[in-house]
Order: sequence, then structure tokens, then C-alpha cells
Amino acid sequence: MRISSKGRYGLAALTSIAQNYESDACTTIVSISEKLGISKIYLEQVFSLLKRAELVVAIKGAQGGYKLSRSPQTINVFDVLRSLEQSLFEKTEESVAREANGIEQAMQKTVFSAVDTAIASTLEKISLYDLVTEAEKQKKTDEFMFYI
Repeated sequence: MRISSKGRYGLAALTSIAQNYESDACTTIVSISEKLGISKIYLEQVFSLLKRAELVVAIKGAQGGYKLSRSPQTINVFDVLRSLEQSLFEKTEESVAREANGIEQAMQKTVFSAVDTAIASTLEKISLYDLVTEAEKQKKTDEFMFYI
């Protein structure tokens, strides 16, 4: 499975916002851009899609920016990627001619639908909260790394 930069950056950006969810502060695109090293212009495109999917809300004004629309525990990776990756969740096109209809139906049912269902099920089980928790674990692990 290949996830585009739009999906990867969107997931990273929302994880970054989720890290500060408890403070109830807005996060600007500029601060995310600097923290993650992602183009501000590209992030604006990503956040446009995230806002349309109602995963974030935009707050205008001097203290404005973006906030999650709901808690990190209730936003899963499937929600994020579905809003950013149009082709990732499209139904697989037919592969063989209509004359081999039984083979096509077998492939659709046994392979393609099964893979789509497994991917969706896995992504639905992972929340932004899970990503924040894992990021904190990784940060602590990195802090104890000694180089000689």
C-alpha cells in the first residue's frame, strides 16, 4: 500500500495538533510547518481537505489557527486518510473480460474486497491518541540514546 505525501503529512500534522489537544490552544499552519519541516503552502492544501472532512475547525483572528473537531481518541487514521487519499479507498477496477466473469467475481470477493476490508479495519483501530502515545514513547527512548 502506498500512501501519498498528502496523507502522510496530514496524519503527521493532526498528530502534532493532537499532542496539544488538552491545552485547547489553536495551532497555526506556520508552527506545524516549522515543527515538521513541511511546506506551508502544501499544508494549507492539506488542511483545506481536513476542514472539509470536518476533522479540524479553523479559528480566525490573532490567536487563531486550527483545532481538532473532536478528541484524539475519536479520530482514527481511517478518517484522516479517507479525507486525503481519494484513490486509496476506490473499488478495484475489473481486471479480465466479461467472458471470464466467474474469475473476476472470485478475485473481487476473495482478494480485493478482503484486502480493502482488512486495511479499513486496521486503520479504524488506530486513533490519533494512539499516535500521540507512541510518539511520546519514541521521544523518551530517543532521550536516553548515548553516542560515543
